[in-house]
Formats: sequence, structure tokens, C-alpha cells
Amino acid sequence: MASIRIAGCTGALVAGGKATRMGGLPKGLLQVDGEPIAARALRLFRALFDDALVVANDPVPYAALGARVIPDALPGKGAPSGVHAALAAASTPWIFTAACDMPFLAEAPIGFLAGLRAGAPAVVVRWGGRLQPLHALWSRACLPVLEAELRAGDPSLQGLARRVGARVVEEAEWRAVDPLGRAFENANTPEDAARLGLSR
Repeated sequence: MASIRIAGCTGALVAGGKATRMGGLPKGLLQVDGEPIAARALRLFRALFDDALVVANDPVPYAALGARVIPDALPGKGAPSGVHAALAAASTPWIFTAACDMPFLAEAPIGFLAGLRAGAPAVVVRWGGRLQPLHALWSRACLPVLEAELRAGDPSLQGLARRVGARVVEEAEWRAVDPLGRAFENANTPEDAARLGLSR
């Protein structure tokens, strides 16, 4: 059980990709320490947040995990569609988003981000010179901007974070809770999975 609770927030696991570079295997089913990444993430989300959900256009791989699975409302736009769908479906004013292939989600870094919500529409870390909007907090205030940008084109999540005026946590500050940036590790390829110690 987590030692903190983050009120007014839903944990949203974004799992909409086709995992073509992983040979079609749903990346959330890769295992870390013998447990699917998605199952581990949802267990953490249930301990930390008011609710948890999965955004996936194919619900079958995630149906057994006991969380609500929702599709993209505006499909074909990648991860930005996933964040949009989660915001639209959440019953809370905030969501915490994570990609389904992030094996090292942890309570302390998420809690650190949550503590920076006041007065911000979103909270995003800049790591390695890039914003990390799939380990981030987004408020419902972002929804109209995301919807308009998605309907108008194919925006990037980094661009959307800038567009909504997200609070940016710089790398030096983030290192206090996550010195190596483990929170942002993800498995896009079999080589990534092997490097991170993941199994099928």
C-alpha cells in the first residue's frame, strides 16, 4: 500500500500503440519482476489515486487487469489522443499519465509531481533536454486545448504541454527524487526490453 494518497486524480495508463517494433506484443504485458508492467502500474495507481483506467483501442489484452479500458475518442493521433481520451473519461479534475511500457513507475516521483499542481494546468518534467509528457500530470483545464489541436492536425505531446502552459520541472530539480531518470525508461523495441530486464 502506498504511503501517500493523491486526491482528485486518476491514474491513466496510455496503451494505444500497435507495438509494431515489439512484434505486435502489447508492451504493457511485458513483465518486470514476473509481473506485467500494466498490472504493476495499475496496482500503484489504485493505491495512489481515486481511480485508474487504461486507454487502449484494443481492450482485449488489458481486460483481465480489472480496470476500465477506454478507446481514443479521436483515433489515429497517437499518444496525444490517449491523453485526450483519459482527460475526457476521468471523473477527477486531474490525471496522471504513464505509457504502458514504463516499468519503473514509483510513488515518490509521482508524489513529487503531484505536489506541484497548485496554479498549474499541467506538470511535466524536462529530462535529457526533452519534455516527458507521458509521465506527467494534466488537468481538465487542458481538455479544450487538446481537443482543438487534435481536431486541427497532428500535434505532439511536447507541443501540447507548451501550448497549455504546463509547469516544467527542470532536470536538476527532478534529480532530487529520481537521480537517473528511471521513471522515463520505456521499452519500444526488443533491445530496450532486454536492456531493462523485461521478459515476455
